[in-house]
Order: sequence, then C-alpha cells, then structure tokens
Amino acid sequence: MNVLILCTGNSCRSQIAHGYLSSFCGEDVSIYSAGVETHGVNPRAIAVMKEEDIDISEHTSNHVDEYMDLSFKLVLTVCDHANERCPYFPNKEILVHHNFPDPGKATGTESEIMESFRKTRDLIKVYCKELVKQYELNRQ
Repeated sequence: MNVLILCTGNSCRSQIAHGYLSSFCGEDVSIYSAGVETHGVNPRAIAVMKEEDIDISEHTSNHVDEYMDLSFKLVLTVCDHANERCPYFPNKEILVHHNFPDPGKATGTESEIMESFRKTRDLIKVYCKELVKQYELNRQ
C-alpha cells in the first residue's frame, strides 16, 4: 500500500513525517512525500531527524504532480496551504489533514530555530504513531 504526505515545499514537515512513517510502518507500506511546490530538503530537518536516528539526508524534494498516477491508501496533508491546494487524487481511499507549525519560518538564534524544529518534529512523531495505529499501517 502507498501513503503520500503533502506539504507546501516538501522541505520540513512532510520530510519529517516521511521519515517517521517509513520507520513506523510495516514493510508492505511505501511512503512518499511531495509538495505543491519544491523547496529542497531543509538541512535543519535532516539534523533534527538525525537526533532521532532517522536518516532523511537522501530524501529529495518532489512535486505532487510526480505521483498523480499512483494509488494511495492514505494522503496526509501536514499544512493548511497544501490542504487548500491539494490536487484531486482519484486513486486514494483516505484524505487526512493535520496542520503543523512550520519550523522553516522560525526566527531568532540558531538555538531558538532548532528548538522550533524539535517541537514540530515531536508533534509530528506523536501524530504519526497515532496515524499508524488508526489506519493499521503497520499490518503485514
């Protein structure tokens, strides 16, 4: 089964969720992430996931149009902008939306910005664990 995570630029929130869902889901689940735009994977997102022993450094920032021909059990939008601009996926069973704060817009010292990334990461982690249980994404 396929799961798609959508965000605005596929740089922070969707990449973090992609990392967690890849870690939490069963082997028969393929995780994809994309944006309604592409901004490149944020180095701070890579760094905070590395703190969790999850390597997303090889992820790429992909545009949602790349996945229009795939069938998805679940499409998750992780920001309001992507939810509003989410294209129609005829081959999806479930559309879920949860808006997370955008750590990419954080300002302040490097320490304060990284703390913003960690807070968003931790919110996404909890949500992804619940999502896996709710939709039985870890079943073989």
